[in-house]
Amino acid sequence: MEKTLLILKPSAIQRELVGTVLQRFERKGLRIAGLKMMQLTDALLDEHYAHLKDRPFFQRIKNSMMITPVIVCCLEGKEAVQVVRKMAGTTNACNAEQGTIRGDFALSMQENIVHTSDSVENAAVELARFFAPEEIFEYTQNAKPFLYANDEV
Repeated sequence: MEKTLLILKPSAIQRELVGTVLQRFERKGLRIAGLKMMQLTDALLDEHYAHLKDRPFFQRIKNSMMITPVIVCCLEGKEAVQVVRKMAGTTNACNAEQGTIRGDFALSMQENIVHTSDSVENAAVELARFFAPEEIFEYTQNAKPFLYANDEV
């Protein structure tokens, strides 16, 4: 099964959307394999957003991500990266489809509720950045036979 990173950003924390957002992923059938609240640091954000370091909004993003702690999650399921990204909606929440997390709860490019990994490769890197190996758990999801056909997993 594929694993991916989900970060509930300060906008989700401040707007008290944590339970609502996590519930959507659980109802879809994704398994929570890791979950913790943490305060992001400048150094961690420099690493996480290194691909944006030359953009004029880089410091603004970092400042926004440090306003409150965030909740980081490891979600697992079939094609989890693609499923989570589709459920999140496009980055610019003004253009996100109704029914997606961003489409239903945000109007901003930056304050858009969640961060999601954009590829299987980046998910592995990002999960290692935010979780120690012992913080990601394997356990039996009792609903699994009702989520997947035998030959799908």
